[in-house]
Amino acid sequence: MSYTLCEKVRELEPYEPITGNYRIRLDANESFYNMPDEIKAEIKDIVETMDFNRYPDPGAKELIEAFAAYYDLDPENITATNGSDEMLYLLASAMLCKNSKVVVTDPDFSMYGFYSFLSENEIIRFRKNDDLEINVDDLISFVNENKADMLIFSNPCNPTGRGISADDARRLVRSVSALVVLDEAYMDFWDQSILKEAASYDNLIVLKTASKAVGAASIRLGFAIADSRITKALRAVKSPYNVNSLSQSIGKCIFSKKELLDSRRDEIKKNTRDLYTKIKEITENYRLPFKVYEPCANFVFVGTEKAGDIFEYLLENGIAVRYFKDSEALRITTGSTAQNSELLVYFEKYIIEKILKRNR
Repeated sequence: MSYTLCEKVRELEPYEPITGNYRIRLDANESFYNMPDEIKAEIKDIVETMDFNRYPDPGAKELIEAFAAYYDLDPENITATNGSDEMLYLLASAMLCKNSKVVVTDPDFSMYGFYSFLSENEIIRFRKNDDLEINVDDLISFVNENKADMLIFSNPCNPTGRGISADDARRLVRSVSALVVLDEAYMDFWDQSILKEAASYDNLIVLKTASKAVGAASIRLGFAIADSRITKALRAVKSPYNVNSLSQSIGKCIFSKKELLDSRRDEIKKNTRDLYTKIKEITENYRLPFKVYEPCANFVFVGTEKAGDIFEYLLENGIAVRYFKDSEALRITTGSTAQNSELLVYFEKYIIEKILKRNR
């Protein structure tokens, strides 16, 4: 006799991000900054003094205190996780009963629906408007009419870079009985956060990450901020030693560097604004029907039927961006000034070589 795989995973394919040696990586919304030498030296000292034979702190107390100090939060309302993905899976599996109704917005981060699928919840998709924006009144009605148990979406949105205001977010949370999970992974680049208010609601969880503005994607740190009742439940359902000792110690070190993190965040915001302006100028100068969305995050989203061709052309020239086949769009993470300049050179070269010459 042979074992038969569970039907829901039988045809699944592993997630496969872009791999390869590309000289410019603008595909994963990472920070273009690596850690400076002085922090690397501190990390080296951490490694040399670590007790590798001991389990990590199950509550990640010192890490949470450093995170809380950076964002001016109460540590008692924070749960640390092995990246935000661990929390997303916990929310879909442990915080909901089987066959619960989960509303996701479309387009949005694909893993929200994926983890709900694995947990055998009913996924209900709310379509954004033609400008990829959320009509909050429509979303409130949609959640209530479908008697949803949970609503989850990113603000600002990955991959579109669009967002809803803090006032709209507050109104949304107050107007539904569902658990609202607001992923603010990219909110460091915008000014519409409700992070500091998360603990004042009994149906809200705000998610944060160290992978974007903080520039520590490699250590996989995520955080959930909620009221005491929800936080107690989250701490109970996570695995006891979910954040390893090295990530906890490095995270504590990095979050203590407020001046450095703030200055780097501001530089990323400036570079993103410059990248958006220049891409828009190029497409308008050549009178192309590209849709360049004004960003609230650290990337620029460009809609065009040429997205696949541009993606391949850039790869051929050593530049990786993210291609979304379903929406025929590119998501271009901001890089350093030099990286953005090179990206723009090849973006314009594609237009001249592949579009204008072909149309003559």
